[in-house]
Parts: sequence; C-alpha cells; structure tokens
Amino acid sequence: MPSLSLRINLDPDGRIGPGKIELLEQIAAFGSISAAARGMNMSYKHAWDLVEEMNKLFGKPVVAAQTGGKRGGGAQLTPVGLAVVSRFRAIERAATAVAEQHMAALQAEIEAA
Repeated sequence: MPSLSLRINLDPDGRIGPGKIELLEQIAAFGSISAAARGMNMSYKHAWDLVEEMNKLFGKPVVAAQTGGKRGGGAQLTPVGLAVVSRFRAIERAATAVAEQHMAALQAEIEAA
C-alpha cells in the first residue's frame, strides 16, 4: 500500500517534516538528544542543529536540555515541542485519510501494468 510523506513549509523560510518530527519523538522517548541522534544514526551536532533550527523557527524552545555533569544531562520536549509533534501528526493523519483512495488508485495502475 502506498504511503504519504508530508513536509510543511512555514513562514519565514522554515519547514518541518518527518525527520524533524521523528527527532522530537525520539528525544521525548529517550530523554536525551544524544540518544535520539544515535537511534537515528545521526551525529549529535546535526541533531542539535536541527533542534536549534526549530527553536528559531518557532521563536521559543521546542526542547529543554539540561547540561551534563556528574548526574548526566537530559532533554525533554517543551509544551511547544509537544504541540509541534501533535499538530504535525494530526495533519499527517488528515492528509492520509483524504489521499488514501487516490493512492490506492495509483497503486492499482502499477499492478495493472
């Protein structure tokens, strides 16, 4: 069955898509930017840069990070980060529901060939 991949272009000059949303979900799951990055086969620097990009885009932090030390650091999504994930997934579900019939018809064209 075909699937839909969604990217949302936001003003000014920002966008979010499945990769950034997965990163936020992984941070929420692991409580750590570095663990999320490892789980996605991504460098910590790249993950941190993506978080900073989203912080800048939304004008407030999407992730609250505590620096390491003896007890270690950690990270969690802020209310803004949670809302970004929730809204993106809701948009994704709505778009998929609307497109399902058309995607199935496209797949049927391939199978009829």
